[in-house]
Amino acid sequence: MSSILTNNGAMVALQTLKSINSSLATTQSEISTGKRVADAKDNAAVWAISKVMEADVKGFKGISDSLNLGQSTVAVARSASETVTDLLTDIKGKIVAAQEENVDRAKIQTDIDALRDQIDAVVGAAQFNGLNLLSNTDSTAGSGSINVLASLDRSGTGVAASDISVTKQDLGTDAAAFGTGLAATDIDAAVDTVTLNATQSDTIDIGTTNNGFTAGTGYSLNIFGTDADDSTFTQADYRTSTAAAATAADIEASDIIYVAREGDTATDVARGLAAAFQTYMAENSLDTDVLNVTASGDTLTISSAVTDGTDTIQVNLTSVNDDAGNTIGGRLEALSDIDVTTQTGVDTALTNIEGLLQTAIDSASAFGSVQGRIETQTDFITSLTDSLKSGIGTLVDADMEEASARLQALQVQQQLGVQALSIANQAPQSLLSLFR
Repeated sequence: MSSILTNNGAMVALQTLKSINSSLATTQSEISTGKRVADAKDNAAVWAISKVMEADVKGFKGISDSLNLGQSTVAVARSASETVTDLLTDIKGKIVAAQEENVDRAKIQTDIDALRDQIDAVVGAAQFNGLNLLSNTDSTAGSGSINVLASLDRSGTGVAASDISVTKQDLGTDAAAFGTGLAATDIDAAVDTVTLNATQSDTIDIGTTNNGFTAGTGYSLNIFGTDADDSTFTQADYRTSTAAAATAADIEASDIIYVAREGDTATDVARGLAAAFQTYMAENSLDTDVLNVTASGDTLTISSAVTDGTDTIQVNLTSVNDDAGNTIGGRLEALSDIDVTTQTGVDTALTNIEGLLQTAIDSASAFGSVQGRIETQTDFITSLTDSLKSGIGTLVDADMEEASARLQALQVQQQLGVQALSIANQAPQSLLSLFR
């Protein structure tokens, strides 16, 4: 049946042409924007995923900046540590030269003083953007290390930031000291005590006897020896306290001390006390066969190789609270005490320089390790960012070859659709012939 009111052919042709025009508009949008999914209405799920990934890419760009800043800061500290190591090596050469009696030790001491001042200058200048990793005398909690933002870790429960921790390696030369006028409440005189009565050894476990290693907490080794006839050792030479139970005055004036810094462990305290003991023995020309203190991990070993059953040597570990006004010293504080103008001073200096040199080497090594880790993380973040960008492109970018071919096909279909609609619109004209 033919009707002049309803043109089914025209309606079909019109709907087809509309569909072609819609597809053509979509294809032209893909070509102009370069994206298959340009906004949420194109594909809500894919668009949402791409936006989350784009946010992560933006975050990783910030992380890359943080890593570059951290790498530069650590590189400055590593370079300074290596320079300090070289300067300490030069000082060791001067000390060895001073072993010869037929030299001008005063001039050698002048050279050593100049090298020490240069170390102070290097350590003071080893900062990047105001942060110096070679100074750690601040008692504020958390000041002993910095965190470098390293990554964003996304999981089903959310996003968490991960850091690379960089521990400060103090190479200062300032001396540690206990506060003045210590009160009874400042001192824990019952931390641990070891008594040797014959040729033997005993230990003090710092990890068990500590009170928390809070920055500014001081530790002291006090010695009280008895030998009525001074047959094995001269007791007065080995006493650092006036009585077996050290008084506040004894502790305040003690030479065998270590003041904990932020981030210290039991091993650091044990090593610091052992080094202070060795320096004390060398400075006073005392025999370590009579009494020796060595550190292994967080344990101090107190030993004697020559005492007999009539001798008594008591070593008392004392703790001084951090609120007593203690001064945190640098790890190279013994450098300020080096004096090669006397034979005793030369011998003491040779003992001390080995430990100081090892401290600087360990610091440079630690910074080198963490700098390598930061560089590796930087390379990984760069690669990860590129992978995320590639993934986003796979999700939302248009296939331009396919879009070009589709555009040409749709343009032909559009022309055919227009022609078909024109033909359909002419169909009612044929009905006029029925009425002629």
